[in-house]
Amino acid sequence: MSQWPDTRILDLFRIELPIIQAPLAGATTSAMVIAASNAGGLGSMPAAMLSIEQLREELKTIRQHTQRPFNVNFFCHQPPPPDEQRARDWKNLLEPYYRELGVDFDAPTPVSNRAPFDNAACEVLEEFRPEVVSFHFGLPEKSLLDRVKATGAKILSSATTVEEAVWLEQHGCDAIIAMGYEAGGHRGMFLSNDLSSQVGTFALVPQIVDAVNVPVIAAGGIGDARGVAAAFLLGASAVQVGTAYLFTPEAKVSASHQKALRTAKESETAITNIFTGRPARGILNRVMRELGPMCDKAPAFPLAGGALMPLRTKGEADFSNLWAGQAFTLGVEMTSAELTRRLAEEGLAKLVRQ
Repeated sequence: MSQWPDTRILDLFRIELPIIQAPLAGATTSAMVIAASNAGGLGSMPAAMLSIEQLREELKTIRQHTQRPFNVNFFCHQPPPPDEQRARDWKNLLEPYYRELGVDFDAPTPVSNRAPFDNAACEVLEEFRPEVVSFHFGLPEKSLLDRVKATGAKILSSATTVEEAVWLEQHGCDAIIAMGYEAGGHRGMFLSNDLSSQVGTFALVPQIVDAVNVPVIAAGGIGDARGVAAAFLLGASAVQVGTAYLFTPEAKVSASHQKALRTAKESETAITNIFTGRPARGILNRVMRELGPMCDKAPAFPLAGGALMPLRTKGEADFSNLWAGQAFTLGVEMTSAELTRRLAEEGLAKLVRQ
């Protein structure tokens, strides 16, 4: 695979294929990470929904089954201050669904959480020393970031605008993920909350490539070899692919999510804050349609999901986040290893023919 027009990511991460399996919190398993890395790409283990003990066990499993480089991903948001009134208003808005489904509205509301990167997580990284560490929503405080760098890890983070990309380079990123508006899951935006600032992949990647000196990884709407080739023609040094990996047997995806991925129309995704309080792209379902994908009453990230948890026990597909990017209809059922290799082999073949 030495014919790639830009090998900076291959050299930086010491991988064979410029394919990064996106860290899909809640869906990624250690088996997926191992398969993607052993195939020559870069597997990515998401940590935001794991306890420290779970994270340690996952990394132990990965280290036992691959000698290849892999990535560990963390959120680095600031937990919001308590806002009991907003929490009550949000649950009151959902009350008709509780009554309809026969769910106890007066029961204590579960806590929905995503753990931000902290000292305990940093200690796990110092123990296992993964080759790559990536962050979402910017970067952690400098003292923590310096400790991660001291392990020898290369640092990645997502930029959704040129301004964010420049900021990330200035603050120590070794490479930048250019996250287009098409991407599934949480938007990586961190310098602005304005969704109108968000840019599509085709426009974003070349502008970030021109604005920074570090290599750029394209993400968003890349579901097959055509997207891989297009990303390189736009100046990317690698691609990060997420939704396509949800079709692999290594993915941990609910039956309702699987069904939505295979039956929804290509136009049926939207950016929503209903499930966590922060904008994320998923397949439309009942609660998104009836409340509107973006709802100003949703509590701040990551607290919005708590009041929805009891509803999922009775109506999972209607009240669960069904994360997916806009290219989800390109998904094909194959193993994570097969997907990693096919994206690279067929993508390179298209580039060579140019």
